[in-house]
Amino acid sequence: MTLLVAQKQMQNNRSSNALHATILMSVVLLIAVGDLSMSVQAAQDTKLTPIQLAIEKQRQRLSSAEIEDRREALMQLRALQRPEASRVALSALNDPAPIVRATATAAVLWLPADESVAGLMPLLSDKEEFVRQHAAYALGLTGSRSAVAGLIERLTDKKDSVRGAAAVALGQIADASAVTALAAVLNPQAGLAPSKKSQKGKREQNPFVLRSAARSLGQIGNRAGVPALIGVLQDDKAETDLRREAASALGEIGDASAIPALRDVTTAGDPYLAEAAHQALRRISRSRTAGGI
Repeated sequence: MTLLVAQKQMQNNRSSNALHATILMSVVLLIAVGDLSMSVQAAQDTKLTPIQLAIEKQRQRLSSAEIEDRREALMQLRALQRPEASRVALSALNDPAPIVRATATAAVLWLPADESVAGLMPLLSDKEEFVRQHAAYALGLTGSRSAVAGLIERLTDKKDSVRGAAAVALGQIADASAVTALAAVLNPQAGLAPSKKSQKGKREQNPFVLRSAARSLGQIGNRAGVPALIGVLQDDKAETDLRREAASALGEIGDASAIPALRDVTTAGDPYLAEAAHQALRRISRSRTAGGI
């Protein structure tokens, strides 16, 4: 009986050893296959430059179900400051999440201006206020004249932040075709209303929008904006900050017709307004001496 038990035990040991050997061989094969896959992937990756690898990584993240992952991917693409990175970011302008669309507006700015503008313009009509605002700021940074008409329309947006962004952007683009609309922001009687949607004769009330319109008229530098700026400068009821912006803008434009109005406020009770007028007069004087007028 003892002999039979011993033989049975030996048979069990052989079976167990065979099983262990089979499992070990399977593990070895799996490791080998994994190493081969990694080698193939590494060989493929070596065909991409570090920049291309970085862009590809963010491209994949843009497909994430997590909003924050997509936002972070866009910020990384923006940081690369390369056209190929901006091109990948273009699709995010249509993302279902408003915060992602807004983030994408700054990530597409390293494309040629025409491409950026084509992608950004539809967002000026986005239902979300901050998306329209970000789109307007981004369009200003393109410097493209093709964005001017759309930005002029946004000067009558229902939201202050969007109107302010549009006014700032028009100054950055500095196209003379925006002067009439910006002057009308300061004084609806100074030119044609910016849009048919605007209420006739309604004055802009938001201080930031008003200051931005005045500053942008100075950046554009067209003399057609002078009457509206003089009107603001002479308005004792206007905010002092706005009057200072008007004085500075008149100095930038450099038109001699502004000299009397500027001289009148060199003795203003607000020292900053008086100084802005003095500086503007000096700029105009230098411009005239140099033959600019």
